[in-house]
Amino acid sequence: MYSFTPYKGCKRCSSIITAVQQQDYSASVWLRRRDKLEHSQQKCIVIFALVCCFAILVALIFSAVDIWGEDEDGITEENCSKNCRVVLVENIPEDISFLDNGTSHLPLSAGLYNLLDQAIRVVEIVSPLWLLNSSDYESSFQPAARQVTRASDLTLLKLRSKGIQLKISSGMIDSTELRTLARHNAEVHYVNMTALTKGHLFSSFWVVDRRHIYIGSASMDWRSLATRKELGVLVYNCSCLALDLHRVFSLYWGLQYKDFIPSFWSKRLFALFNKNAPLELTLNSTKAQAYVSSSPDVFIPKDRSSDLEAISWVIQEARHFIYISIIDYLPLLSSNAHRYWSRIDGLIREALILRKVRVRLLISCWEKTHPLTFNFIWSLRSLCMEQANCSLEAKFFNPRVQRDGSLQGINHNRFMVTDKAIYLGNLDWVGNEFTFNAGAGLVISQPEGVEERNSTVVEQLRAAFDRDWFSRYTRSLQANKIPVCNKHQINRLVPVKTSHLDNGPAEFY
Repeated sequence: MYSFTPYKGCKRCSSIITAVQQQDYSASVWLRRRDKLEHSQQKCIVIFALVCCFAILVALIFSAVDIWGEDEDGITEENCSKNCRVVLVENIPEDISFLDNGTSHLPLSAGLYNLLDQAIRVVEIVSPLWLLNSSDYESSFQPAARQVTRASDLTLLKLRSKGIQLKISSGMIDSTELRTLARHNAEVHYVNMTALTKGHLFSSFWVVDRRHIYIGSASMDWRSLATRKELGVLVYNCSCLALDLHRVFSLYWGLQYKDFIPSFWSKRLFALFNKNAPLELTLNSTKAQAYVSSSPDVFIPKDRSSDLEAISWVIQEARHFIYISIIDYLPLLSSNAHRYWSRIDGLIREALILRKVRVRLLISCWEKTHPLTFNFIWSLRSLCMEQANCSLEAKFFNPRVQRDGSLQGINHNRFMVTDKAIYLGNLDWVGNEFTFNAGAGLVISQPEGVEERNSTVVEQLRAAFDRDWFSRYTRSLQANKIPVCNKHQINRLVPVKTSHLDNGPAEFY
């Protein structure tokens, strides 16, 4: 009844097995292909992401160049002018006179007017304060000074009518003058230093046509042109130096309203010269070297020397004397508590002890003088006790006390002069200043042994320091006697114990 064909049945089984094996093979091939495809897709995603990142980086770089870099009028390091003229400028208040010394320099207001007269294309100004015409203060100073400040404001307003561009970089300040200038087509950029470094913008300099510069202690404030003692320098026909200072201006210009510091800077902001590679030039027909410095460290692009590096270099290169005229000297960092800040103080100590360099400190005695200032000065003076050829002298420049207790004639200078070089800056010698605040400085060094020493800016600045040092407006720091720098200080500073040293400082509550 039944027929059994084993061979034929095995053949069917074999076919089924073969089909299953083929399906398994196809499945494994598909799985391998899928794995390869997924791996390829992952690689493509990674490569695409890298390409996108690279493209964004390139776009940012070119965007940074467009934003940060500006037309520099074809001036380069190779073709810029190095045959320059330098002039010291000062503001000496009307009721301060140095009858016993004939040293005098071009008035600050006249020097700034002259810079504006030189302008053809663009005037770039950085100032920590803009307060030229304020009716709240006009009754406080002399009519002649009021005329100077009004004339300054009017001159700036007239630049546009001459086809001259006015560009201003300022901190986040409320200024009637800046609003007025902006309405008259001046370009004003604001730098939010509080957001960037928790500090302030204290830089004070001018760049005119990338050819002439001013840098010094004065800001665009009626007091700088009237009641304060200020000092700075004008450098004419010096496009090499002007171009470098213009790059500092461009850095501020690009930071308008930013609340973060860029992680990289455009190449056009890199310094052209620094302490290791200064500009070789002639100043008033005398060979010299110069470079621009700046602060704080987070604002320093490639190759720029910091203000602290510049100050350190000038101090370390001195061989005979270091004369310092500064508003405040306080080697402390203040946060929640004071911490000793040795960067400058330590260098002065080394100069005194190791190199036997004579040091003179002329410090302003004014309403904001910190009581600990005197202790640090005494500490420096104590180093020279019973030390041969060790000399540290300190004096305080006393302003005039008005009937209402306010002070006028404050010595607002910020400079140092040695036997080899000068440093002019915008910051007080206080630790917090260099850490948080924006400032700019200028170093000029000139060789010794020049026949006509009076022609060098080093000798001119030394003469200005000597005039102030020996004037009737200074007082020496005497043993166990603390200068009273404002009407409130006498109640605040009560000596409770004197040091065991004869010329040591008193201790205070």
